[in-house]
This record gives sequence, C-alpha cells and structure tokens, in this order.
Amino acid sequence: MTLIIAEAGVNHNGDEALALKLIDEAHRAGADIVKFQTFKSDKLVNASATQAEYQVRNTQKQESQLDMLRRLELSYASHEKLLAHANALGIEFLSTAFDSESLHFLVNELGLKRLKVPSGELTNTPLLLEHAQTDCELILSTGMASLGEVEEALAVIAFGSICGKDTPPSREAFLKAYFSEAGQQALKNRLTLLHCTTEYPTPVEDVNLKAMDTLASSFGLPVGYSDHTAGIHVPIAAVARGAVLIEKHFTLDKQLPGPDHKASLEPGELRDMIKGIRDIEIALGGGIKAPKPSEIKNKAIARKSLVASATIKQGDLFTTDNLTVMRPGSGIEPKYFWQYLGKAAVKSYSLGQLIDE
Repeated sequence: MTLIIAEAGVNHNGDEALALKLIDEAHRAGADIVKFQTFKSDKLVNASATQAEYQVRNTQKQESQLDMLRRLELSYASHEKLLAHANALGIEFLSTAFDSESLHFLVNELGLKRLKVPSGELTNTPLLLEHAQTDCELILSTGMASLGEVEEALAVIAFGSICGKDTPPSREAFLKAYFSEAGQQALKNRLTLLHCTTEYPTPVEDVNLKAMDTLASSFGLPVGYSDHTAGIHVPIAAVARGAVLIEKHFTLDKQLPGPDHKASLEPGELRDMIKGIRDIEIALGGGIKAPKPSEIKNKAIARKSLVASATIKQGDLFTTDNLTVMRPGSGIEPKYFWQYLGKAAVKSYSLGQLIDE
C-alpha cells in the first residue's frame, strides 16, 4: 500500500492545541503518518533572510523569515505531547529537522525511527550526513534539484550509511561510498526518494510526474511524490504512476493566518484524497488480464453467437446467406463461423435460432 503522510508542517501556527487537533484529523482521514517540522528559528535562518513570494502572498505580511518562523516554532515539550497523542491514536508521528540540534532531539529524545529530509536541505551536506549517520529510515525530497544534485546527496547518504564517524568526509569519499556495492545496498535498504516541485501551490504545468520514472530508473530506489498542487487529483495520479509514498499538506482551515494554509487540504479534502488513493490501489489490480467475477455474468449478454439468418432445413449447407452472428452470447462463439461454412446442418433451424451443433 502507498504510504500516506499528512503534512501538518507549521499549520499549527505555533499553537500546541491546534497541533493536537491536526493529529486527530490526520488519523480520522486515514493517513499513515502525520508530519510536523522541528526547528530552532535562530539556527535555521539569519536576520537578513527574506520570505519567499508565496509566504508574503499567503500571509499578506512583509517580514523577515526569522520573525515569521519564531511564531511557528513548537517547543520540545510540545513535541513530546504530540508524539504521545499520535502513539495513543495509532498514527505514526514524524517531523522534519531543519538543524542539527532538532535532528538530535528527534532521534535521541523522541526516538523516531524514520526521518524526512526536506528539499531545502538536500544540498546541506553536513546536516544530510548527520541524517545518514543515524540508524533511521530516510525519506529524501528532491524539490528544486537536478539529477546531478540528487546523486550528490545520495553519495553523502551512502557514505554516512557505511562509513564510521572516524572516516573523514570528503566529496571523493562520498563518491567512493556511492559507487560501492555496500553503499548502493545501504541506499536500497533505507531510502525513499520523493519527486517534488517547491512552489506553493504548484502550477500543474510544473508538476512533471514523469520525473518519478526518471528518478526510479536512474537510482533504482523506491520513489514517491510530495505534492503542493491545489486539489487532490495530482497525488492520486501519482499513485497510478507508481508512487510508493504520498505527502500532502493539510490544515484545519485554509483561511487561518500562516504561510502554508492556502496551499493545504482541509480535513474533508484530505479524507477524499486518501479514499481516492486507496481506490486507485485496488483498481490497479495484479496485472493479469483475465475475466473478473463481476463481469463473467455479462458474457452472454454482451457477446454474440452463431445464429441462423434464414430458415435452415436438415441437410442444408451452412452458407454466408443463412449463417450470421448475433446476440446473445450463450451459443457457439463467432470464431467458428468459417468452420461451419459448407457443412450440412444435422437439424433444422428457424430464423434467429442459435446454432447448437
């Protein structure tokens, strides 16, 4: 089954109670995982970092990234409550770490066994290496990246996966690990790639779902899709194209203040998306082309049989003038039409009667 991550992100607006409600809705919708973001604002951005265009547009407020993120930061104590609440409901808690301290908290304090590396950190080699040096399963998002940049990131992860912390890191060492059999096996054992377009919302012309095929064929790794389009049809299409994981932002209300609410699904939409994905999974089937039980009963109705197109007396020869093909399909199949031509009828038939000899 496709793994579905309901991305709460920072849609709690820094409010622990709102974050707890987001977990409730993710669970109610049927998501496998609910994901947040863990960061220390002062370690993530400096005072000169400006907002993205979509952040200004969605918040309708011009300010520094630092000021915006400070309002969206959750305390470690809140994280512990969120984890406990998710565990009680039976939905996996996941969070993205944007700095080293946050990563260590998620792994060493909360004990997470799975980590998501966001697109913006794909080229942050030191933090990427720290992720790789954990024992966690990794999900790597590839928004804004070229194929070469993805490969460089995979090389770092391969190095961190198979080399001890006493091995000096370098680009040469990363590549050596990446091209080794052990490095490739380590990637296959622990990593899922996500195709992604980093724009909120993403224009459909920039989605490029076929890039999932490119990632899969280039690296031989499972590939999913992190979606930022409006609506639910694109992630459902991604599942039909073979995505093993879908990540989608959701919120309690698109009208809430904050940078990501307007590009997120509301709870009802999240439920519809997940139902659509589960339906597609069933509809994909096993690939064997054979009649299904539900359609077998319609064979006699939809197919045709050999029928007398004129009165035929016993001993008459079957010809194209007295033999035709018509419904129902409960008689002799039309593929035997030519075998009957020129043969003598062993019995008489009235017009429209099914041939049964």
